[in-house]
Amino acid sequence: MTTSPPGAGRFAPSPSADLHIGNLRTAVLAWLFARSTGRRFLMRVEDLDDRTFPDIAERQLADLAAIGITWDGPASRQTEHAERYDAVVDTLRDRELLFECYCTRRDIAQAPRAPHAPEGAYPGTCRDLDESARERRRAETGRPPALRLRTTVTEFTVYDVLHGDYTGAVDDFVVRRGDGVPAYNLAVVVDDAASGIDQVVRGDDLLSSSPRQAYLARLLGHQQPVYAHVPLVLNTDGARLAKRDGAVTLAEIGVPEALTQIADSLGYRGRTVEEMLDEFDPRLLPRTPWVYRPG
Repeated sequence: MTTSPPGAGRFAPSPSADLHIGNLRTAVLAWLFARSTGRRFLMRVEDLDDRTFPDIAERQLADLAAIGITWDGPASRQTEHAERYDAVVDTLRDRELLFECYCTRRDIAQAPRAPHAPEGAYPGTCRDLDESARERRRAETGRPPALRLRTTVTEFTVYDVLHGDYTGAVDDFVVRRGDGVPAYNLAVVVDDAASGIDQVVRGDDLLSSSPRQAYLARLLGHQQPVYAHVPLVLNTDGARLAKRDGAVTLAEIGVPEALTQIADSLGYRGRTVEEMLDEFDPRLLPRTPWVYRPG
């Protein structure tokens, strides 16, 4: 008798800068969610963007290990899986679910939107161009087009452990940029499915992107993961925490103090991730942002 492998959670940092205390707290929460439910925990370096750096990735992994986070198997890197994304793009193209788009961000911002459409939603400018119009746009812009998903819905609902049912907009979003790099919304869905990830814990600034990703996952025949979007860490001005806010990285804070701060922010007495696991209950997690004040 064979049994299916357990599901998995993950943490997926982008190595554009050293992790700050807010990133580390989210990583701890992702680890706690996974381990408390008997899931594997995977690490993925999201390094498709040209503003990411291998040395920063190594420091990020070292910092995560230093605070006690463990993961199963080696960390994966998105740049190792170009063929994975290309195959999915080809599949979507064969199903006639993609179209070329020549719009810039300015074009989209200045285009008239349908009533009640959220700001930044794609207005459909290139969706129904015929071949002659596409050739004209190619000549006018002189750049390769992005590829957008031809969606059949305007919104989609996901369930989140902390937020309940969440319904968000789904427009014709980009799946491959004009420079050939897979877009985030495609890469994250493809990677999660390929790795058997069925639990996604991340900052609640990404909650609004979940309906797009869940919709794409359904198109590709994948099961929707369990979502848990946790509150962000803010500075004293109420803005998202950033390195410019002072002593916020592990090198500046130190491992014991960082773990103490994270535990205190969650209301835990334990001072290691293993001790926090003994106290972990998602029903009791804070629902509001943690305002960080460097010591």
